[in-house]
Amino acid sequence: MHILWSIIVGAIIGAIAGAITSKGQSMGWIANIVAGLVGSAIGQAIFGSWGPQLAGMAIIPSIIGAVILVAIVSFFTGRSRAVD
Repeated sequence: MHILWSIIVGAIIGAIAGAITSKGQSMGWIANIVAGLVGSAIGQAIFGSWGPQLAGMAIIPSIIGAVILVAIVSFFTGRSRAVD
């Protein structure tokens, strides 16, 4: 049950990060889950585990980490490459 709860919270965190970075419409629900879970790990590693927690994830550092992750990924994948 904990894994299901983590996936749900990760999806919500990823959706919030997508909305903040204006990439929410282009990301699917699987990408939201991955961004939320990986962003949570990144945010808690950088900022610690302060603030309210759900499913073992500190919400505020997790959202910040997911925003960082989405911004970095969209920077590298959002470029259009010129073809000669």
